[in-house]
Amino acid sequence: MTTLEARRARVNALPLVGHQVRYEMRAYLRNTRARIFTVAVPVVLLVLLVLLFGKNGSASAGGQKLKIGEYYVPHIAAMAIVGSALVNLLISVVAKRESGSLKRRRATPVPAWVLIAADAVTSIVSGLVVVAILVAIGSLGYGVHLSWPVIGVTLVVCIIGSAAFCCLAYALSTIVGSADSAGPMTQFATLPVYFISGIYIPDNVLPRWVLDVAGVLPVRPLAVALQAAFVPATNHGARFAVVPVLVVLAWGVAGLVIAVMRFSWAPRRS
Repeated sequence: MTTLEARRARVNALPLVGHQVRYEMRAYLRNTRARIFTVAVPVVLLVLLVLLFGKNGSASAGGQKLKIGEYYVPHIAAMAIVGSALVNLLISVVAKRESGSLKRRRATPVPAWVLIAADAVTSIVSGLVVVAILVAIGSLGYGVHLSWPVIGVTLVVCIIGSAAFCCLAYALSTIVGSADSAGPMTQFATLPVYFISGIYIPDNVLPRWVLDVAGVLPVRPLAVALQAAFVPATNHGARFAVVPVLVVLAWGVAGLVIAVMRFSWAPRRS
């Protein structure tokens, strides 16, 4: 196939991506578990944490004192992205693989990258919707300041973070053996990381060494980058926190490499 033919094939496959995304979105909207986990849980957590610390309370991040809403909106948004792009996608991929759905889809003429791209786009879109809901609640109820720069940087960081965690989901799917174990394993892996990353507990309450350890993992850098989008001074005056975003990207690239090398379309069950 010539370069021109390959380019035309990719262009012709784009409508297939759109069709597959519509299919995946309908499946997502019909999945009560996915809706509760990716939408309801972050919203409820945001409201509960703000109530717990007080609407007029404060927290510290990056050496700066913040309103409690300014702290928790970006941090819970980071958790929502992880839930949509990593946890929900990982569970979905493993379930499809073990049911034989992935193998059957791979046997069709639809290119493999179309199927993967559709799942990733669905996860990214669902994550963006949840983040938009959280930001709206923060803006209307908790005094979180919004502007076009805030919205623009938040959108870019969310897309980058979602794409990176999608890659990690495909990488981790290679070590999850069954659909039943996917949920507990992801919860066991992510819950401690949420705690040490300052998602639930403000930075000023956690020991410095704990934050340093969390800083090399992907969740805290994503939260820091989102925090900087809302309050630039928390990242030395930079609204786009380059270093944390690069850390997230590095994890995404590592996940992509592992996924390319080890991802399987066939069920593991005997």
